[in-house]
Amino acid sequence: MAKPKPVSPARRASFEILREEEAGAFSSILLAAYEPQLKPADRALCHEVVLGVLRWQLWLDKLIEHYAKRAVESLDLPVRLALRIGLYQLRFLTRVPASAAVNESVNLVRSARVSSAAAFVNAVLRRAIREADYDPSTTLADSLEKLAVQTSHPLWLVQRWANEFGFEETEAFARANNSVPPTALRVVNRDFKDVETQLIEAGGVIEPSKVVENAWRVSGASSLLRELAANGNIYLQDEASQLVAQTVDVQPGERVLDLCAAPGSKTTLMAQQPNESASRRGSALIVASDRSAKRLETITTTSALHKLTSIKSVVLDAAQPLPFANRTFDRILLDAPCSGTGTLRRNPEIRYRISEHDIHTLAAQQKLFLANATRVLKPGGQLVYSTCSVERDENEDVIAAFLQSHAASHAQFQAINTVRTWPQYQGTDGFFIASLRLATQQ
Repeated sequence: MAKPKPVSPARRASFEILREEEAGAFSSILLAAYEPQLKPADRALCHEVVLGVLRWQLWLDKLIEHYAKRAVESLDLPVRLALRIGLYQLRFLTRVPASAAVNESVNLVRSARVSSAAAFVNAVLRRAIREADYDPSTTLADSLEKLAVQTSHPLWLVQRWANEFGFEETEAFARANNSVPPTALRVVNRDFKDVETQLIEAGGVIEPSKVVENAWRVSGASSLLRELAANGNIYLQDEASQLVAQTVDVQPGERVLDLCAAPGSKTTLMAQQPNESASRRGSALIVASDRSAKRLETITTTSALHKLTSIKSVVLDAAQPLPFANRTFDRILLDAPCSGTGTLRRNPEIRYRISEHDIHTLAAQQKLFLANATRVLKPGGQLVYSTCSVERDENEDVIAAFLQSHAASHAQFQAINTVRTWPQYQGTDGFFIASLRLATQQ
């Protein structure tokens, strides 16, 4: 048997990451883990292939079924992955020679010890080159089914969004989910002008955010961005996520509870803000809580890197009565665990993993977390609820049910404001933010 030819590091890493993703791991974690093993050019191609394949997986599978004349499910996983990687390059990466895309996919199945499928993979991809204009959505008459295929989203999700937001909004959102999100940052312990100068000298383009204060979007200079982040000079964080932390509006001297804090992007931003303007009342105390001690370690590490001393970590389960006295906190942030449908650009695999049942289960959990938080909020205190979901069940419906239940118990909330962000409009992740203030008289 001929020895398998070597595969380029980028495609080998892409193949392994996609294989681990199929087993339940998340691409963002896997990409970060593989980064140190790759040179900059290979790292960029690996990111492009992995996220591209995941964003367009359903559409690519329709192509495979057409060119191979068999169901995708009937193919061994290594064959499926090699074909997806090859087809993605042929359809989306015009700078990659077609011959390289084909040969590397053939070598991938050989190196995965499925050499018997090498000729099959070669034939399927060669046919794809000959029939480069084939579109699997052209034969579909139903507009929602066509959109689901065109944008590679499960049909039930597209139908759900169309019922909630209408067809045009759904189409805009679904198409935005397959775009590359901008890189956003905030500056930590440095003068912005110094950071800006470094990025521009490294070939980066930086502009102020139109969504949130003291945030910037940057393109290029990826190596320098990683270096600045590793040194604690900047923090890479979506603008909508930063908006959540700024909505809490922490003031010096206050006690603040971040109820589901890990990995700490919002926690550290909240701690950074009052420390920058601390008065004689002293800096705020931020209690970062999470049920995972391991995930809380990330907050401890980031706090040390950012020189933040006001964050105290507590392991707790927000589904249980909170281990604090009544009326302890001036402000509470509940960035609730959610379906994550607002982050499909960054985490495309979520669309294939969640179900209608998951959304309803999460909504019930979110209502419970809110109820537990209310007891430890001071009269006149602020409660900010947020999710990175676009589902009404997890957002407006949760808040409506929460307000109704607490009206009955005379825990009156006022000054209720809600905000939504969308990738197709603001270019951010899809977030929902509700800010509520507990009445001073209870």
